[in-house]
Amino acid sequence: MARFKARNSKQTPCEQCPLRALEHFREFAPDELAFVSNFKTGELAVDAGTTILAEGSHSAHLFTVLSGWGFRYKMLDDGRRQILNYMMPGDLIGLQGSLIGEMQHSIEALSPVILCVFERDKLGTLFRNYPDLAYDLTWIAAQEERILDENLLSIGRRSALERAAYLLAFLYQRARAVHLFKGARVSIPITQQHVADTLGLSIVHTNKTLKKLGERKLIRWADRGCDILDDKGLMKISGWEGHPERKRPFI
Repeated sequence: MARFKARNSKQTPCEQCPLRALEHFREFAPDELAFVSNFKTGELAVDAGTTILAEGSHSAHLFTVLSGWGFRYKMLDDGRRQILNYMMPGDLIGLQGSLIGEMQHSIEALSPVILCVFERDKLGTLFRNYPDLAYDLTWIAAQEERILDENLLSIGRRSALERAAYLLAFLYQRARAVHLFKGARVSIPITQQHVADTLGLSIVHTNKTLKKLGERKLIRWADRGCDILDDKGLMKISGWEGHPERKRPFI
């Protein structure tokens, strides 16, 4: 059964955070690192399938993904689901609920996830005393908008084949940047239902579309998810040039 597991307080010290060692993320100034270390109250271990935050919920905390995969989604009354985006290490979740008052979407863990926990009440101190960190939060929100723009373009204008190719290339590029792939394994832990709910397609149409990508030797579907064989080929089909390589912030 899906569940939360509280971990020891500040189990991974911010000074030893494994994400700080990745070139993908910008470095903290010493005073910023001290604040973030004090801002963090502990960690949560989350099982795959756990609803981390539910639409309409209120939370006294923000979370940064330390490890694992998840996704954001909205549900219609009849149970139909639209996946909005996927979360990976370094992503901040819960900011919307902190600023608006309640979550406007839900978040579920795709794999076991470890979350760094922050107190929402300390956001005011961050904005007052740490302008670079406040800018980072603005950047993170703007990046989320940029991703949603591209997803909307896919659903509105790309063909089914182009949509699927874009989604898989996008997930591959993001995951590679934060070292989510182990060794030679380049597998994204999603089901075909996740793909269908992201692209706005039926499961039958999704299956046929993914078979076409497999026939072109671009992907291979396995029990553990989707193996990416040729990300450049996926990008070419989708007409997507990828995100430019640049350092990004995280909290």
